[in-house]
Amino acid sequence: MVKYVAFFEELGKDDVGIAGGKGANLGELTQAGIPVPPGFVVTAATYDKFMTDTGLQPIVMDMLENLDVNDTKELQRVSKEIKDIITSTEIPEDIQTLIIESYNALCQRIGKDDVYVAIRSSATAEDLPEASFAGQQDTFLNIRGAEDVMEYVRKCWASLFEARAIFYREENNFDHSRVYIAVVVQEMVDAEKAGVMFTVHPSTGEDKILIEGSWGLGEAVVSGSVTPDTYWVDKNTGKLLEFIVGEKNVMFTREDGRTVKKEVPPELRNRRVLSDEEIAALSEMGRRIHEHYGSPQDTEWAIMDGEVYMLQSRPITTLGEAVEEGEVKSKDVILKGLGASPGLASGKVKIIREIHELDKIQLGDILVTVMTTPDMVPAMKRASGIITDEGGVTCHAAIVSRELGIPCVVGTGNATEVLSENQVVSIDGNKGLVYEGRVVEEEKKESAQESVTVESPILTVTEVKVNVSMPEAARKAAATGADGVGLLRTEHMMLTTGVHPRKFIEDGREDELVRILAENILKVADEFYPRPVWYRTLDAPTDEFKTLEGGENEPYEHNPMLGWRGIRRELDEPEILRAEFRAIKKLHEQGYTNIGIMIPLVQHPDELRKAKRIAEEAGLKPHRDVEFGIMVETPAAALIIEDFIAEGVDFVSFGTNDLTQYTLAIDRNNEHVADLYTEGHPAVLKLIERVIKKCNEAGVKTSICGQAGSIPRIVEKLVELGISSVSANTDAVAEVRKTVARAEQRLLLKAARKLL
Repeated sequence: MVKYVAFFEELGKDDVGIAGGKGANLGELTQAGIPVPPGFVVTAATYDKFMTDTGLQPIVMDMLENLDVNDTKELQRVSKEIKDIITSTEIPEDIQTLIIESYNALCQRIGKDDVYVAIRSSATAEDLPEASFAGQQDTFLNIRGAEDVMEYVRKCWASLFEARAIFYREENNFDHSRVYIAVVVQEMVDAEKAGVMFTVHPSTGEDKILIEGSWGLGEAVVSGSVTPDTYWVDKNTGKLLEFIVGEKNVMFTREDGRTVKKEVPPELRNRRVLSDEEIAALSEMGRRIHEHYGSPQDTEWAIMDGEVYMLQSRPITTLGEAVEEGEVKSKDVILKGLGASPGLASGKVKIIREIHELDKIQLGDILVTVMTTPDMVPAMKRASGIITDEGGVTCHAAIVSRELGIPCVVGTGNATEVLSENQVVSIDGNKGLVYEGRVVEEEKKESAQESVTVESPILTVTEVKVNVSMPEAARKAAATGADGVGLLRTEHMMLTTGVHPRKFIEDGREDELVRILAENILKVADEFYPRPVWYRTLDAPTDEFKTLEGGENEPYEHNPMLGWRGIRRELDEPEILRAEFRAIKKLHEQGYTNIGIMIPLVQHPDELRKAKRIAEEAGLKPHRDVEFGIMVETPAAALIIEDFIAEGVDFVSFGTNDLTQYTLAIDRNNEHVADLYTEGHPAVLKLIERVIKKCNEAGVKTSICGQAGSIPRIVEKLVELGISSVSANTDAVAEVRKTVARAEQRLLLKAARKLL
């Protein structure tokens, strides 16, 4: 028998297909005797019946049939028309009756008239993961009365056809007709305090319960609007092991039937939220939930009138497992270099001296070359490891290898001469060593990709973001729990086309370039939405473009890193910069408002001013439509940062790889001077300190996306200076977050001691 409406007690964890993940787990918790605010689910079958009985299904499918989702205006128009049709179509009487009777029954159970409810949508489809649709449909809070419930259920149905959701399904080849939506209708808990609870330590997997809480509705904690209190509890004994009281400046509450954000009274901001009794009750509930599911759970809770309620539970699927580093059976070291990307790998050597030789790299080979270039990336993806003659730990090979999760040894000096074609070697990306033969024990061999810790993050005031070079790596980067993307590089998107961006413009194919850029940026913006993604406009030295179609006229430069690149080149070729801005404008119109723009290699505010003018010509309003920021990579930018602030920036990000080499006059890819290259040089740190101080005074966010952001002692110094965020490579996010947390705790302890 088809279920059109089901109360929570009628549902279980296996009913995701009809109730979505939210409804199914709320049912499971209810059946397990966990206190859950009562409610019901208008199932996916009801949506299907509504669309079928009203005749809307074929109409909507026809409207989507030949839709060009890359035509932003057309996509928006069709989306609006579909939503208008759904919200203006009367719900058939039998469905109305089911929903109204269910709402009235809910009111009777609670013993109140016209109960306030939360109405949440949850897309579901056969064989398609719900996570694919996360954040694409709507949630409505503090809804009251049968008529309003009907209206907002219908709005949830309509939200299945938001422009952003349509675009996502088309891009991922999901059949619109197979995607359904369930709607959860649940009593609103007018929480005095609320938060989240993990039934094991989310970072280490230890048998400790971690609870975070703040005043008011849980939105303050979930959205990251406050620094919540954090409590660690021994799951076995229930003993409170440790707690940190956060500064809780804002809270969300219900006023006049609306959810409002307001300031927390001063006397409560630094007061502990949970009593010992409440912590005991929560931890006991967490233990029960963990035992019931038989796996670690990530839950949301609320307390109202002294009663604890669970609002959601879902499995912690991102716990990292301890892995053995791997062992080497012999010590026949044949090369030494710098360990640039961790892990162990064995394979046949393939030496690449010319770009046309890349096809000989087969899956599992060891790529050996003087130095990698961006057009080698497709071959690097097939390799099990990388060895280079030149380069340091911030060179192209190192950065890309870390993102791909493959071991890499750089700066060996003569790998291309010492090694021979098809020779079997093993590399240790941790120690920077290359061994003769297949010396890694297979049963313990570990790749850097496998060793990346994917975990629910420790929450810190200083945000920890991730650098992304290739859109294909976005899902892995997002799984780290990073607070956003501190650097999204453009170069790979351009280079994989095989065509020089200028040739697109010269051939009248600017729209094609815009489409390619938009598709690639989308992959990252969607994985992280609504977390911010800072897109750095094109910054490719001239030597990286020479091999592309149309790149034969690229100028020869003695030192391309000091040459025609970054914003200085894009202001000379504004059509390329305009195409980038058009791509971001297209995504902004589709609802991806989480993209910020970062201008590289600036040395004068005039460059920033001209870039903003081009953005406005492309239809983007800096500071209104998108955040606009700069890279601080030149000493000039650091020394006159006040002038950039006066011109208008929302954020700045330190590119310490370039800032260091420009400050110290050292080529970071030259192995002869690589040992002199250090981001911790006092001159570099003084420039960074100066910028952070001036930006904090002006309310401008600061970040770092260079290699220095992964060095513990520098990270600790940055936290002490008051940096807003640290952006690290995917493999380093977890460790950087721990470093940040330790640094913040030390500052709190230092401040507390001063008060004693």
